[in-house]
Amino acid sequence: MAQWEYLTLFVEANARPKETQEFLKRRFPKKKFVRYSPESLMPELDRLGAEGWELVHMEPVAQVGGKGDVLFPAGTKWGRTYFCVFKRAKTELSRPIPTTPPVQAQPTPPAPQAPVTPTPTPTPAQDE
Repeated sequence: MAQWEYLTLFVEANARPKETQEFLKRRFPKKKFVRYSPESLMPELDRLGAEGWELVHMEPVAQVGGKGDVLFPAGTKWGRTYFCVFKRAKTELSRPIPTTPPVQAQPTPPAPQAPVTPTPTPTPAQDE
């Protein structure tokens, strides 16, 4: 059974950066784009796709708060930010590093050795 890893991001539409404008001109040579055109998301989506990420969900959000909270559109606020969910097949290389260090094997203490009893060395007999 396939295992997946997921990535969630807020992606902002903005056709003003020079790299984005160049990308859009190459991709759509005859089209003019407004500042927050959804097509301006394509360079980032293409980059993630090249890394193996597949976009599985995209939803516009009106605003992202400083704590990462989301203001959902109620029809009265304009937004250019999209909440995106991506997935890709998990591989050995993409498995996350554990947040807690793995338990290290303790070194095996050396086997106890029998105590060494010193053997007396013979002394030459002395004459009385």
